[in-house]
Amino acid sequence: MSDDHTHVQEFFTARAAHWDTRFPDDGPAYAAAVAELRLREGDRVLDAGCGTGRALTPLRSAVGPSGVVLGADLTPAMLEAAVRAGRDRDGRLLLADVAALPLRPESLDAVFAAGLVAHLPHPAKNLRELARVVRPGGTLGLFHPIGRAALAARQGRRLTPEDLRAEPNLRPLLAGSGWRLTSYVDEDDRFLALCVREG
Repeated sequence: MSDDHTHVQEFFTARAAHWDTRFPDDGPAYAAAVAELRLREGDRVLDAGCGTGRALTPLRSAVGPSGVVLGADLTPAMLEAAVRAGRDRDGRLLLADVAALPLRPESLDAVFAAGLVAHLPHPAKNLRELARVVRPGGTLGLFHPIGRAALAARQGRRLTPEDLRAEPNLRPLLAGSGWRLTSYVDEDDRFLALCVREG
């Protein structure tokens, strides 16, 4: 396992038990972002970097009982917290790296990724892996329950032009990874980039 993975696992393992209590009011923002994916009954969707599984319940509601909901995360402690919260009832949890998903090519209709992009060690390669498992015309939602500037302020840092999630940086990154950016919102109360899988 690379140092990148070790750092991510250490960061989230230390915070897993109290993650949901740190951000107790994010539920409506997750539900609103999932609604913008326009999932249909019976769709197959992955929550990539699912953490404690806060998106699993709205994803299950969107695809219904005939749909498939998967949650993949690299950190066992986050998946354990998802189970303790009962969110494993809404989706199957996978201990997996988004750099090498145990899924067949084009087997999904959509991927939802909350707070994931900033933690990807190789963003272009990792976004290509997400494209591999989504059918052409399928969707990707890159989400954060607060915008870039609000997140930077929360973390005590300044927003820089090099920020990966800035639209001028994100658009070509996605294009080179098999995705076309169709919608970009960066407001204080949310960040949401919607993409379509090229093909």
